[in-house]
Amino acid sequence: MKKYKIYVLFLILFIFLSLNIIKASNNKLPLFGKVIYLDPGHGGLDPGAMYGGIKEKDINLELSKRLEDRLIKMGAIVYLTRNGDYDLSSIYTNNRKRSDLSRRTNMINKSNCDMFLSIHLNAEDTNTWRGAQVFYDDINKENKKIANIFQTQFKRSLVSKRKIKKVNDLYLQKRIKRPGVLLEVGFLSNANERYLLKTKTYQEKIVNTIVNSLLIYFNDV
Repeated sequence: MKKYKIYVLFLILFIFLSLNIIKASNNKLPLFGKVIYLDPGHGGLDPGAMYGGIKEKDINLELSKRLEDRLIKMGAIVYLTRNGDYDLSSIYTNNRKRSDLSRRTNMINKSNCDMFLSIHLNAEDTNTWRGAQVFYDDINKENKKIANIFQTQFKRSLVSKRKIKKVNDLYLQKRIKRPGVLLEVGFLSNANERYLLKTKTYQEKIVNTIVNSLLIYFNDV
């Protein structure tokens, strides 16, 4: 009987210590175990939006790598659809863009990730439009919720006046079944925003905003 009581006490102590260790780990690693797939838009022969020598694909990748580093330090498991200047199209395809997007889609769907984020920059013929904006497809019921959280943070931290936009005709978004959204984090066609998007300080501000949005979402799941 005495041995049984000692065993029970050790078991209770073990559970107590385990719970405290988990709690401490969660405080230091708030995204522990979350699988996040980052999709830096364009790449290789596809530069995306351009202005002078500035190419969207380069800033997309830089932001994604900065974000990857931050998220890993917070305990997340992070994948990138590309980690260099290339696209994912097959060498045998007649439609590089479609092949590239199809492979990105398959990678993200097969990952069973908790969230995917496609990182892009915007551009229009007019130079007056500015602000980060979130696009979502309602193929996953969580996407609108995610979009609202990110847009709210874009408004607060990046002073964006834009609103979320539902799209059902984007090749990638309408085929990805995992939760996630497309982030257009600024307009290359706007002179002020174009200048900011090139700076490390503003890129870090964008990364901070995305990280905060992820924390808000996963704390509420």
